[in-house]
Amino acid sequence: MKDFKEELLNNFIFYTTFDTMSNPAMVGKSRPTTEGQKTLLKELEKELREMGLETTLGEEWVLRGFLKGNGKGKCLGFMAHVDTADDVMGDNVKAQVLDYEGGDITLPSGLVIKAEDNPELSKYVGTKIVTSDGTTLLGSDDKAGVAIIMSAIKYLSTHPEISHPDIEVYFTPDEETGAGMDGFPYESMKCSVCYTIDGSREGEVEAECFNAATVTVRVRGVSIHLGSARGVMVNALTILSQIASTLPQAESPEATDGRYGYYCPLEVRSTGTEGEMQIFIRDHDEEMFNFRIEAVKKLVDAIAFIYKGRADVDVHVSYHNMANVNKNDPSALDAVFKVAKELGIDCRAEIIRGGTDGARIAERMKISSPNLFTGGHNLHSLSEWVSIEAMNKAVNLVIGLAEGR
Repeated sequence: MKDFKEELLNNFIFYTTFDTMSNPAMVGKSRPTTEGQKTLLKELEKELREMGLETTLGEEWVLRGFLKGNGKGKCLGFMAHVDTADDVMGDNVKAQVLDYEGGDITLPSGLVIKAEDNPELSKYVGTKIVTSDGTTLLGSDDKAGVAIIMSAIKYLSTHPEISHPDIEVYFTPDEETGAGMDGFPYESMKCSVCYTIDGSREGEVEAECFNAATVTVRVRGVSIHLGSARGVMVNALTILSQIASTLPQAESPEATDGRYGYYCPLEVRSTGTEGEMQIFIRDHDEEMFNFRIEAVKKLVDAIAFIYKGRADVDVHVSYHNMANVNKNDPSALDAVFKVAKELGIDCRAEIIRGGTDGARIAERMKISSPNLFTGGHNLHSLSEWVSIEAMNKAVNLVIGLAEGR
């Protein structure tokens, strides 16, 4: 196992200093949705060029790097995204490096990462853990993936004695908004397999994800002076509230796990006269996924009718389950487990209760696109942490895949 830990730590912390929190409200208005993503993409382009890679950074703001092969084999792709989520504050990150000695971790903000809630911490006693200061997320999703790819490519580019095929790397914006692959330059892809480095716990290898859709409900009511409202007023906010409360609580994110899908009303903007709500729909099963979409449409129509309002529904499918495509070409997954075994990494197949850019790659290009671990935990939260030890294993895994062991 080669040691990249110091380089990974320095690079990862450097990348966290870029403010790249994406903004869902700007989807369709600006690409990327935030300027900081452009800044980091330009930095990565500079670094790739210094390594000798050919680079392309077009108006779609997807960075492509190409490392010419010196051996046999089909072109391999590796991908990560530069944006961070907006679930909690994702800008102004102040990374904290801890030589972990066990027990709870108290962040500068006073927030405590409890060992009993994070049993995987015990694997990393005596190694370096990185957290935020507790006022922001850390950004290992997916700047850890970015750092892993960059270390692997740097090693391959500076060791010409290592035989490898052509390699493409892609860094995308706005993955967290679901719009990262909109306008992606699919026509430029040469790879026969594209691994996303966007996972979580050490050893996780994911080849199956949710089908995902966002249902936008727009409601119009009738406005009148509240003193004269009886029999006349139609309150848009009331209608949206009724829709949200009627969705089955037992099929919500907080009530499900494993392969169980869900409905999730996540954002509401409304006055009494008009309003809008977004409902996330997720399911691993395609038939059930389509059922959930139709169920929401019927629910909206019924409640709008009862309250005498007007409602429109718009459905945007973000991505489909990549399982079928990955099953059609099991060689990509087989290679991961073969290399991991040789390296002594305990890998296991998991499903994603979410999605990756790889799901869109699989759907559009019909090529396998498994997702590999980064070592991040508690993603999208103030208690996020990442293991440098796990990141180092991920770099060795990427290099091993490139070598075609």
